[in-house]
Amino acid sequence: MEIKNLITEMQNKATTHIDTMSTIEMVKIINQEDQKVALAVSTQEHKIAQAIDEATKHYSQGGRLIYVGAGTSGRLGVLDAAELVPTYGINPERAVGIIAGGKQALFQAVEGAEDSPKLGYTDLRKINLNKRDTVLGLAASGRTPYVIGCLDYANQVGALTVSIACVSNSNISKHAEIGIEAVVGPEVITGSTRMKAGTAQKMILNMISTGVMIKQGKVYQNVMINVQPTNQKLLDRACRIINAVTGSTTKDAATILAQADNNVALAIVMIKTGKDKKAAAELLNTCHGNISQVLRED
Repeated sequence: MEIKNLITEMQNKATTHIDTMSTIEMVKIINQEDQKVALAVSTQEHKIAQAIDEATKHYSQGGRLIYVGAGTSGRLGVLDAAELVPTYGINPERAVGIIAGGKQALFQAVEGAEDSPKLGYTDLRKINLNKRDTVLGLAASGRTPYVIGCLDYANQVGALTVSIACVSNSNISKHAEIGIEAVVGPEVITGSTRMKAGTAQKMILNMISTGVMIKQGKVYQNVMINVQPTNQKLLDRACRIINAVTGSTTKDAATILAQADNNVALAIVMIKTGKDKKAAAELLNTCHGNISQVLRED
């Protein structure tokens, strides 16, 4: 399909006079259009759940979450990858964001980069892609050649491939094992896919990466137990997390956290089980860091 015929490129009839609207009318119409995004994402819940389950299998084998895209899609992938490190305390090498054109493209367009499937092959070869990895290919239009190149190479090496588009019957879905298509409709500003399409992609990435981290035991109840307390704000948050799930006083939480070398999960297990640091660490290690499993087996 020609790009001009894609729904992401069509003119939105509800906003054809947005340039003459009052500011409040402008805000209201943008908000009304944004409300369609969650509904579009909801149509893909089963595909998203499938992506989480399959990506978890690969991640559990030591694989990586690798995000690939161009322009806005690429930037959203880099953002999701970067935020997993401080949020869940994972090794930076386990979540990799790659944008067509390299780091420069994060700040300004790199002409022609997204049109090269070969560049996608090259970028994934550089990071030694392997069959344990998961490649998340993002393209609002569902047709970006760079992303198709990445997905094709990923399929060749046996990695899990997931595509995320905002059109139906997208090209990238044909190159992925799991094709997610959240059709949000024409943008408020014609072709500005950083708006509804970008929001949909961000929501989907939130679900996938959060789901994988939950299944990796990075969450206990509904709190982040692998948060890295690297500054005072995060140290306070860590103490509040411990307090919330154990019922300990803030003072006791801070004391045990210090004894646990600022390891929130370890501190929680120490309090919940009454075991010392060494014994609690052994339990966590046996259960692959999953606190719920530790408490079931203790």
